[in-house]
Amino acid sequence: MIFWIILPISLSLVSLIGTWSVYAIAVYNNHVCSLGDWGAAKYCNKNDSTECCLVPTISSSGTSLPENSLFSAIISGGAFLFLVFSIFHHAHIMEKNAKQALLSRIALVFGIVAATGAFAAGNCNPGNLPLLHHLGAALSFICICFYTVLLTSLTGRCLLTGFEKYLYPLRIISSAIQISVTIGYSILFAQPDYRAIHISAVFEWMLSVNLELFELSYVVEFAYFYSWMLSNLLIKRDEQKPLILAMS
Repeated sequence: MIFWIILPISLSLVSLIGTWSVYAIAVYNNHVCSLGDWGAAKYCNKNDSTECCLVPTISSSGTSLPENSLFSAIISGGAFLFLVFSIFHHAHIMEKNAKQALLSRIALVFGIVAATGAFAAGNCNPGNLPLLHHLGAALSFICICFYTVLLTSLTGRCLLTGFEKYLYPLRIISSAIQISVTIGYSILFAQPDYRAIHISAVFEWMLSVNLELFELSYVVEFAYFYSWMLSNLLIKRDEQKPLILAMS
């Protein structure tokens, strides 16, 4: 049913427009440096007593008032939509290709954990609860890497739309970008040099945009999704029942 394409579209647009709006407000209020500002003169460190700005990561953009409230709302909304997206996609797989049920369940687990980590990161202000925020963000980043790989594998294994021959190579590229940039981001974020940290911030925004494009590509699958497919989450299909029951 074409109506369900609103889910991946909403997920992508809420995350894209929301996070960049928060960033714009933070830059306007001089709470974060601009992504285009590579100078370290205004960069805040522990010994600063003059006016300065934070490195423009997604998290630091939502640290200060007034943008922190919008940041929490956007991340929480995005995490919820991502959770719904993961559940609905699993139901679609179960209906069209139940043989891939195990792989789809593993992907669902990673999707749920990623959404939970994002929710925690969005609601634990990095200025007040940095440990919980960074744990939630790290959990989300790692699980999203596994999730994109598993969904890409399912694209190659399952025939849901007939467009898989076009979608599969695009998602392979997207998954490769997600993994490689996440590794680069993790390495650079821990460096003391401002330029390295600034590059890690650019990488973080790249990860966000890449994931949103990955999610948006599922408009194709959700055009073939129907509400009754959700019943697959509540019933146990015959091919999944233990062999002993079939023999009794």
